[in-house]
Amino acid sequence: MGHFSWAADLRGLVVVLACGPPVYYLLSIYCAHGFFSRKTPAPTPSIPYLPPISVLKPVRGLDREAYENYASFCKQDYPAYEILFAVSDADDPVLPVLEELTREHPERSIRVLIGAPQLGTNSKVNKLCRLVKEARYDLLVISDSDVRVEPDYLRQVSAPFQDPQVGAVTALFRAKVNDDLASHIDCVGSAVEFCSSAVVARRLEGMKFTLGATMATTRQRLTEIGGFEALVDHHADDFELGNRIAERGYRIELLREPVWMVFPAEALGGFLRHELRWSIGLRNIRPLAHLGQVFTHGLPWALAAAASMHTRFFTLLFLAVYLVLRFTMAWVVGVWGLKDLAVRRNLWLVPFRDGLAFLVWLVSFTSNRIQWRGLEFTIKKGLLVPVPSSGTPGGRS
Repeated sequence: MGHFSWAADLRGLVVVLACGPPVYYLLSIYCAHGFFSRKTPAPTPSIPYLPPISVLKPVRGLDREAYENYASFCKQDYPAYEILFAVSDADDPVLPVLEELTREHPERSIRVLIGAPQLGTNSKVNKLCRLVKEARYDLLVISDSDVRVEPDYLRQVSAPFQDPQVGAVTALFRAKVNDDLASHIDCVGSAVEFCSSAVVARRLEGMKFTLGATMATTRQRLTEIGGFEALVDHHADDFELGNRIAERGYRIELLREPVWMVFPAEALGGFLRHELRWSIGLRNIRPLAHLGQVFTHGLPWALAAAASMHTRFFTLLFLAVYLVLRFTMAWVVGVWGLKDLAVRRNLWLVPFRDGLAFLVWLVSFTSNRIQWRGLEFTIKKGLLVPVPSSGTPGGRS
């Protein structure tokens, strides 16, 4: 009798957990539909708000299609802006690409800075500290080196700052992928997951973070949170920037038009290391949100619930609910909302991606150690602590 009661309780728990992901999928569909179906504000007769902009690009190494990524920032339909790049070392392989970019776009104000003071463990943020000091203008637009943008990007980013209550602007992303399997698996998850979490958060509590695809703010707001100097030891600098600005009462605006992210050509192992690094980082900065992901992993709970059912009807019901809602969510968010052709072509990979994501989530509870740009760190409460090297560092992840 006791064994029967225990088995029934376990079955009930599995069923409850299996009901969580469909609710999240429905919420994501609802929030994404509301976000992407908003009407574009009618143009006003007043003079458009087009303050001069400093585009800041901390870079290291060669990303896939690096020249095309950087060149997209040189083709902006915007009256006054500069582009500043910063690299740590004079032998960085990206420098010839930046020299070619400067040569091919003499009409643009492009500066390349070599070296940055070692203020903390996050090399990217160290470079941002120098970039901010060298920037001529007060509106600062920062994005990762693998980002590509459309010609009206800077106009979209600058417009919200006409409202003095806007403290930062950020953007979603869609994928440009290579032909390798890992990047296809990555694209059907990353863009949709980041977009879903962002639009749900925006709907429920307002945006409290920025994404690395775009981090735009003013020099004044940055100064109020202590500048990038306050973030030099943090792993998730994009989250911290937006979160600290939001804590001071300013609004974070999320652009409806996504940027492009050019996914690297990588093996499955590199993709998994990247996912694990992100998952461990989230667990350290937002532990409750990370734990709450137990209610977003639909595949394992649907399979567990189906296996625990004694009738074929309920077995098929749980599997059908997962498949229908999960594919609908991926379509609404990734294909209809983000207009991501890579997601459209690779929708069939969604269940496989979900299975890998669940395994990564489980493993993220077992360690605080990550690999990042060929170096090893331990993350403690969101801070990067270098792990002393005992040999040749591993490859880039």
